[in-house]
Amino acid sequence: MLGLVDNHSLPRTAAFFDLDKTVIAKSSTLTFSKSFYQGGLINRRAVLHTAYAQFVFLAGGADHVQMERMRAYLSALCRGWNVQQVKEIVAETLHDLIDPIIYDEAASLIEEHHLAGRDVVIVSTSGAEVVEPIGELLGADRVVATRMVVGDDGCFTGEVEYYAYGPTKAEAIRELAESEGYDLARCYAYSDSVTDVPMLETVGHPHAVNPDRALRREALARGWPILDFNRPVRLKQRLSVTPRPALMAAAAVGAAAATAGLVWYASRRRMSTA
Repeated sequence: MLGLVDNHSLPRTAAFFDLDKTVIAKSSTLTFSKSFYQGGLINRRAVLHTAYAQFVFLAGGADHVQMERMRAYLSALCRGWNVQQVKEIVAETLHDLIDPIIYDEAASLIEEHHLAGRDVVIVSTSGAEVVEPIGELLGADRVVATRMVVGDDGCFTGEVEYYAYGPTKAEAIRELAESEGYDLARCYAYSDSVTDVPMLETVGHPHAVNPDRALRREALARGWPILDFNRPVRLKQRLSVTPRPALMAAAAVGAAAATAGLVWYASRRRMSTA
Protein backbone atom coordinates (compact mmCIF):
# COMPACT_ATOMS: atom_id res chain seq x y z
CA MET A 1 0.00 0.00 0.00
CA LEU A 2 2.82 2.39 0.87
CA GLY A 3 5.48 1.06 -1.45
CA LEU A 4 8.81 -0.65 -0.95
CA VAL A 5 10.98 -0.35 2.11
CA ASP A 6 13.02 2.84 2.16
CA ASN A 7 16.57 2.53 0.90
CA HIS A 8 18.73 3.06 3.98
CA SER A 9 21.31 4.91 1.89
CA LEU A 10 18.72 7.65 1.38
CA PRO A 11 17.71 10.26 3.99
CA ARG A 12 15.45 8.96 6.75
CA THR A 13 11.69 9.42 6.59
CA ALA A 14 8.82 9.57 9.07
CA ALA A 15 5.05 9.52 9.29
CA PHE A 16 3.48 12.20 11.51
CA PHE A 17 0.06 11.47 13.03
CA ASP A 18 -2.31 13.79 14.81
CA LEU A 19 -3.94 11.79 17.62
CA ASP A 20 -7.56 12.71 18.37
CA LYS A 21 -10.06 11.65 15.67
CA THR A 22 -7.12 10.59 13.51
CA VAL A 23 -5.64 7.63 15.39
CA ILE A 24 -8.27 7.31 18.12
CA ALA A 25 -12.00 7.93 17.84
CA LYS A 26 -12.32 10.49 20.67
CA SER A 27 -10.43 13.25 22.44
CA SER A 28 -7.58 11.55 24.28
CA THR A 29 -7.61 13.80 27.33
CA LEU A 30 -11.39 14.13 27.66
CA THR A 31 -11.61 10.35 27.66
CA PHE A 32 -9.85 10.37 31.06
CA SER A 33 -12.22 12.90 32.66
CA LYS A 34 -14.07 10.32 34.78
CA SER A 35 -10.75 8.91 35.97
CA PHE A 36 -9.51 12.41 36.82
CA TYR A 37 -12.73 12.97 38.79
CA GLN A 38 -12.29 9.71 40.71
CA GLY A 39 -8.73 10.81 41.48
CA GLY A 40 -9.97 14.12 42.86
CA LEU A 41 -8.45 16.34 40.13
CA ILE A 42 -11.75 17.68 38.80
CA ASN A 43 -15.25 17.98 40.26
CA ARG A 44 -18.56 16.50 39.10
CA ARG A 45 -19.51 19.65 37.24
CA ALA A 46 -16.30 19.48 35.23
CA VAL A 47 -17.06 15.84 34.35
CA LEU A 48 -20.42 16.90 32.92
CA HIS A 49 -18.76 19.73 31.02
CA THR A 50 -16.14 17.41 29.55
CA ALA A 51 -18.85 14.98 28.46
CA TYR A 52 -20.54 17.81 26.61
CA ALA A 53 -17.20 18.98 25.22
CA GLN A 54 -16.54 15.47 23.93
CA PHE A 55 -19.86 15.60 22.09
CA VAL A 56 -19.03 19.01 20.59
CA PHE A 57 -15.55 17.83 19.66
CA LEU A 58 -16.86 14.75 17.88
CA ALA A 59 -19.58 16.76 16.14
CA GLY A 60 -17.31 19.38 14.66
CA GLY A 61 -14.20 20.16 16.67
CA ALA A 62 -12.92 23.57 17.74
CA ASP A 63 -11.73 26.33 15.43
CA HIS A 64 -8.64 28.50 15.77
CA VAL A 65 -10.20 31.16 18.01
CA GLN A 66 -11.61 28.56 20.39
CA MET A 67 -8.31 26.69 20.54
CA GLU A 68 -6.44 29.88 21.41
CA ARG A 69 -8.94 30.62 24.17
CA MET A 70 -8.36 27.11 25.50
CA ARG A 71 -4.72 27.93 26.09
CA ALA A 72 -5.65 31.03 28.08
CA TYR A 73 -8.13 29.15 30.27
CA LEU A 74 -6.22 25.96 31.02
CA SER A 75 -3.97 27.60 33.62
CA ALA A 76 -6.84 28.06 36.09
CA LEU A 77 -8.03 24.46 35.83
CA CYS A 78 -4.77 22.54 35.99
CA ARG A 79 -2.88 24.69 38.51
CA GLY A 80 -1.91 22.53 41.45
CA TRP A 81 -2.43 19.14 39.79
CA ASN A 82 0.20 16.67 40.95
CA VAL A 83 2.04 15.41 37.88
CA GLN A 84 2.85 11.99 39.33
CA GLN A 85 -0.80 11.46 40.24
CA VAL A 86 -1.85 12.30 36.67
CA LYS A 87 0.68 9.78 35.31
CA GLU A 88 -0.55 7.09 37.68
CA ILE A 89 -4.20 7.66 36.76
CA VAL A 90 -3.40 7.43 33.05
CA ALA A 91 -1.30 4.29 33.52
CA GLU A 92 -4.03 2.56 35.52
CA THR A 93 -6.82 3.25 33.03
CA LEU A 94 -4.96 3.48 29.69
CA HIS A 95 -5.85 0.05 28.32
CA ASP A 96 -9.47 0.16 29.44
CA LEU A 97 -10.11 3.64 28.00
CA ILE A 98 -7.84 3.99 24.96
CA ASP A 99 -7.40 0.48 23.59
CA PRO A 100 -11.07 0.15 22.51
CA ILE A 101 -11.11 3.44 20.57
CA ILE A 102 -8.00 3.01 18.39
CA TYR A 103 -8.90 3.01 14.70
CA ASP A 104 -8.00 -0.28 13.06
CA GLU A 105 -7.12 1.62 9.88
CA ALA A 106 -4.70 3.88 11.78
CA ALA A 107 -3.03 0.95 13.53
CA SER A 108 -2.56 -0.71 10.13
CA LEU A 109 -1.00 2.45 8.70
CA ILE A 110 1.40 2.68 11.63
CA GLU A 111 2.47 -0.91 11.02
CA GLU A 112 2.92 -0.28 7.30
CA HIS A 113 5.06 2.79 7.87
CA HIS A 114 7.29 0.88 10.26
CA LEU A 115 7.62 -1.96 7.76
CA ALA A 116 8.62 0.64 5.15
CA GLY A 117 11.42 1.80 7.45
CA ARG A 118 9.81 5.06 8.56
CA ASP A 119 9.67 6.43 12.08
CA VAL A 120 6.20 7.11 13.46
CA VAL A 121 5.69 10.36 15.39
CA ILE A 122 2.49 11.30 17.26
CA VAL A 123 1.92 15.08 17.16
CA SER A 124 -0.87 16.13 19.54
CA THR A 125 -2.22 19.19 21.32
CA SER A 126 -2.98 16.99 24.34
CA GLY A 127 -0.53 16.70 27.22
CA ALA A 128 2.42 14.32 27.43
CA GLU A 129 1.28 12.48 30.50
CA VAL A 130 -1.54 11.34 28.22
CA VAL A 131 0.20 11.30 24.83
CA GLU A 132 3.40 9.47 25.76
CA PRO A 133 1.67 6.33 27.14
CA ILE A 134 -0.68 6.27 24.15
CA GLY A 135 2.29 6.64 21.82
CA GLU A 136 3.99 3.69 23.51
CA LEU A 137 0.80 1.65 23.24
CA LEU A 138 0.69 2.38 19.51
CA GLY A 139 4.36 1.62 18.95
CA ALA A 140 5.29 5.21 18.08
CA ASP A 141 8.94 6.25 18.04
CA ARG A 142 8.44 9.81 19.29
CA VAL A 143 5.75 12.19 20.49
CA VAL A 144 5.30 15.95 20.19
CA ALA A 145 2.74 17.44 22.57
CA THR A 146 1.83 20.37 24.80
CA ARG A 147 4.16 20.97 27.73
CA MET A 148 3.07 22.54 31.01
CA VAL A 149 5.46 24.09 33.55
CA VAL A 150 6.01 21.89 36.61
CA GLY A 151 7.01 23.52 39.89
CA ASP A 152 9.52 22.34 42.49
CA ASP A 153 6.62 20.70 44.35
CA GLY A 154 5.90 18.38 41.40
CA CYS A 155 2.65 20.15 40.50
CA PHE A 156 1.60 22.10 37.43
CA THR A 157 2.08 25.82 37.97
CA GLY A 158 -0.66 26.62 35.46
CA GLU A 159 1.76 28.11 32.93
CA VAL A 160 2.12 26.74 29.42
CA GLU A 161 5.70 26.15 28.32
CA TYR A 162 4.91 24.81 24.86
CA TYR A 163 1.55 24.63 23.07
CA ALA A 164 1.56 21.97 20.33
CA TYR A 165 -0.99 23.57 18.07
CA GLY A 166 -1.19 24.85 14.50
CA PRO A 167 2.09 26.40 13.30
CA THR A 168 4.01 25.14 16.35
CA LYS A 169 3.35 21.55 15.24
CA ALA A 170 4.92 22.36 11.87
CA GLU A 171 7.89 23.99 13.59
CA ALA A 172 8.41 20.91 15.77
CA ILE A 173 8.32 18.66 12.71
CA ARG A 174 10.92 20.78 10.94
CA GLU A 175 13.15 20.70 14.02
CA LEU A 176 12.81 16.92 14.23
CA ALA A 177 13.63 16.63 10.53
CA GLU A 178 16.82 18.59 11.10
CA SER A 179 17.90 16.64 14.17
CA GLU A 180 16.90 13.19 12.87
CA GLY A 181 17.77 13.66 9.21
CA TYR A 182 14.23 13.23 7.86
CA ASP A 183 13.62 14.13 4.22
CA LEU A 184 10.31 15.98 4.60
CA ALA A 185 9.55 15.74 0.89
CA ARG A 186 9.36 11.96 1.37
CA CYS A 187 7.53 12.07 4.72
CA TYR A 188 3.81 11.52 5.45
CA ALA A 189 1.33 13.35 7.70
CA TYR A 190 -2.24 12.64 8.81
CA SER A 191 -4.81 14.88 10.55
CA ASP A 192 -8.54 15.52 10.84
CA SER A 193 -8.47 19.28 11.54
CA VAL A 194 -8.02 22.36 9.38
CA THR A 195 -5.89 23.80 12.20
CA ASP A 196 -3.26 21.23 11.20
CA VAL A 197 -2.87 22.51 7.64
CA PRO A 198 0.60 23.92 8.56
CA MET A 199 1.65 20.42 9.66
CA LEU A 200 0.25 18.82 6.53
CA GLU A 201 1.95 21.38 4.30
CA THR A 202 5.31 20.51 5.84
CA VAL A 203 5.52 17.05 4.25
CA GLY A 204 5.43 15.70 0.73
CA HIS A 205 2.58 13.27 1.40
CA PRO A 206 -0.23 14.95 3.42
CA HIS A 207 -3.47 13.09 4.15
CA ALA A 208 -6.80 14.31 5.57
CA VAL A 209 -8.33 11.72 7.92
CA ASN A 210 -11.99 12.03 8.92
CA PRO A 211 -11.60 15.72 8.02
CA ASP A 212 -13.75 18.52 9.38
CA ARG A 213 -15.59 20.47 6.70
CA ALA A 214 -12.91 23.14 6.36
CA LEU A 215 -10.10 20.59 5.99
CA ARG A 216 -12.16 18.55 3.51
CA ARG A 217 -12.54 21.65 1.32
CA GLU A 218 -8.80 22.35 1.63
CA ALA A 219 -7.88 18.77 0.79
CA LEU A 220 -10.14 18.71 -2.26
CA ALA A 221 -8.70 22.02 -3.48
CA ARG A 222 -5.11 20.81 -3.06
CA GLY A 223 -5.65 17.26 -4.25
CA TRP A 224 -4.70 15.72 -0.91
CA PRO A 225 -5.94 12.15 -0.28
CA ILE A 226 -8.94 11.90 2.05
CA LEU A 227 -9.18 8.85 4.30
CA ASP A 228 -12.21 7.74 6.31
CA PHE A 229 -11.43 5.73 9.44
CA ASN A 230 -14.47 4.20 11.14
CA ARG A 231 -13.45 0.88 12.69
CA PRO A 232 -12.27 1.26 16.30
CA VAL A 233 -10.86 -2.07 17.46
CA ARG A 234 -8.90 -3.33 20.46
CA LEU A 235 -5.25 -3.87 19.60
CA LYS A 236 -5.35 -7.33 21.14
CA GLN A 237 -8.02 -8.29 18.58
CA ARG A 238 -5.63 -7.64 15.70
CA LEU A 239 -1.96 -8.28 15.01
CA SER A 240 -0.05 -6.75 17.88
CA VAL A 241 1.84 -3.51 17.37
CA THR A 242 5.48 -4.08 18.31
CA PRO A 243 6.49 -1.83 21.21
CA ARG A 244 9.14 0.71 20.24
CA PRO A 245 11.75 0.98 23.01
CA ALA A 246 13.11 4.18 21.47
CA LEU A 247 9.96 6.17 22.22
CA MET A 248 11.06 9.73 22.95
CA ALA A 249 9.24 12.87 23.97
CA ALA A 250 10.12 15.40 21.29
CA ALA A 251 8.18 17.84 23.42
CA ALA A 252 7.27 16.67 26.92
CA VAL A 253 3.71 17.32 27.88
CA GLY A 254 1.24 18.33 30.56
CA ALA A 255 -1.96 16.31 30.51
CA ALA A 256 -3.99 19.29 31.62
CA ALA A 257 -3.81 21.22 28.36
CA ALA A 258 -6.59 19.80 26.26
CA THR A 259 -8.80 18.99 29.26
CA ALA A 260 -8.70 22.56 30.48
CA GLY A 261 -9.33 24.06 27.09
CA LEU A 262 -12.25 21.89 26.16
CA VAL A 263 -13.87 22.19 29.59
CA TRP A 264 -13.74 25.93 29.00
CA TYR A 265 -15.11 25.52 25.48
CA ALA A 266 -18.06 23.51 26.75
CA SER A 267 -18.77 26.15 29.38
CA ARG A 268 -18.70 28.89 26.78
CA ARG A 269 -21.09 26.99 24.54
CA ARG A 270 -23.52 26.46 27.41
CA MET A 271 -23.37 30.14 28.36
CA SER A 272 -23.89 31.27 24.77
CA THR A 273 -26.99 29.10 24.39
CA ALA A 274 -28.42 29.88 27.81
